[in-house]
Amino acid sequence: MTSSTAPVVELADDRHRYEILVDGRLAGFTEFRDREAQRVFFHTEIDEAFAGQGLASTLVRQALDDVRASGKRIVPVCPYVAKFLQKHGEFADITDLVTPDIRHWLRTELG
Repeated sequence: MTSSTAPVVELADDRHRYEILVDGRLAGFTEFRDREAQRVFFHTEIDEAFAGQGLASTLVRQALDDVRASGKRIVPVCPYVAKFLQKHGEFADITDLVTPDIRHWLRTELG
């Protein structure tokens, strides 16, 4: 599947996620919860119909750029976000470690 326009990443704050749209269609998202000055990312998903286009990387990069601009810090509970951060050291200055306390808090938040 090819796209005629560049993907668009939007913050869907009411749904606690960033979404990536391709030709106006939802192609994927990365979910988070805010914990004071931290944005805790816990799940990233790209629809199979859009697989193999590098959309997850585009989505996460733009989400993390937004976190930086907002003055928050990143907590990468999501394995994809954690892997992305290992390859992209430019976000190290705003990344916090995933701790047992954060995992417990997230389980409580998600119910």
